Amino acid sequence: MVFRLGSRHRRPRNAVPRRLIFFTVVAAAALAAVTAMKHPDDLHEINLQNLAGTKPDAITGVASVIDGDTIEVHGQRIRFNGTDAPESRQYCDDAKGFEYPCGRRSAEALDKFLAASRPVQCTFVTWDRYHRFVGDCRRADGTSVAAWMVEHGQALDWPRYSNGAYAAQQAKAKAAKVGLWVGQFDAPWDWRTSHPDGAAPSRQPLGMIGRKLVVQSGGYSCEPRRYCSQIGSCDEAQWYLQNCSWGGKLDRDGDGVACERLC
Repeated sequence: MVFRLGSRHRRPRNAVPRRLIFFTVVAAAALAAVTAMKHPDDLHEINLQNLAGTKPDAITGVASVIDGDTIEVHGQRIRFNGTDAPESRQYCDDAKGFEYPCGRRSAEALDKFLAASRPVQCTFVTWDRYHRFVGDCRRADGTSVAAWMVEHGQALDWPRYSNGAYAAQQAKAKAAKVGLWVGQFDAPWDWRTSHPDGAAPSRQPLGMIGRKLVVQSGGYSCEPRRYCSQIGSCDEAQWYLQNCSWGGKLDRDGDGVACERLC
């Protein structure tokens, strides 16, 4: 008696084993996790969407400004590629040494710039760790948004991601002393490192963020912010320390006495 063995299904020679695919995906996820832990400030983190090759179409529409380097169009957050602007809560020094809300100023400049030629169109570059669409954006008239912001001193060229694409615009802004370059400031990436609580993106567009209240009493005001060299008396220094969010910087040694040379 002859027994015939059933035919066996053979895997095609060029087929990729499922186990190999599984371990590749797991390894990719692990790589993304390690990258996020080592570089928490990276705005162009590796993630599974990048690894999978997902590339969205360009986004076109009227933008709501989040801050000087981020907008929202049709519900999608879009981060400008290669530039970095002051954070919404960031302050800088003007030419006279007074602090001003440079983050807010940058966002307002962007809002006015975009309103002059709508809509904006953004082409995809990558995703960042906040699931923002990182892209190159242009106004309806073809003007590069990122280039304009850097050239007018409202944002910085970020060589880590731009490869110096906006270095010429930044040199021009610095020479002309416009925007941030009129005084002193911390680079946004450095400011985020020292202010981790203010590093996450704002949840609301510019028009929905409430104006910061100004505390006034006895002729003193929390705006503009001041340094000890700009304060006239011990009482004034103590008032700033006790009533203003930035007052703590006047008490360098943390003993509860602001601007001790005045007291």
